[in-house]
Amino acid sequence: MSTSTIEKPDVVKNTKSVLYVDDMRELREVAELALSTVGHKVECVSDGSEAFDRISSSSHPYDIVISDHHMAGLNGIGLVIKLREIGYQGRIAIVSSELNREVADEYHQLGINRILYKPVELSDLRALVVED
Repeated sequence: MSTSTIEKPDVVKNTKSVLYVDDMRELREVAELALSTVGHKVECVSDGSEAFDRISSSSHPYDIVISDHHMAGLNGIGLVIKLREIGYQGRIAIVSSELNREVADEYHQLGINRILYKPVELSDLRALVVED
């Protein structure tokens, strides 16, 4: 009888508080599992408006916000603009299946830290959270 083992990622020493924003429930669940299993505190929301409400009302700001670009209501650009308006100091990353050059440039002008293109490898997502 053969047994298979699932490789578990190492728990990180420098845990972060993460807000993951995506309108696809499955992607939120995968991100939460991938990041929480290595020790990060992860909260997930389904749109930019909910993310902004959480951030603006939180007494403990998130270390990083990871947001999808394409969402109904307040999309990624709108969220980043609102975060900059309130002086959010944490890191911001955008994940998207596609962005045209103008939109990517607008994100960079708004001072985001990274853009990752879907599908995102779980190892890349974990590395994103701990990078400075």
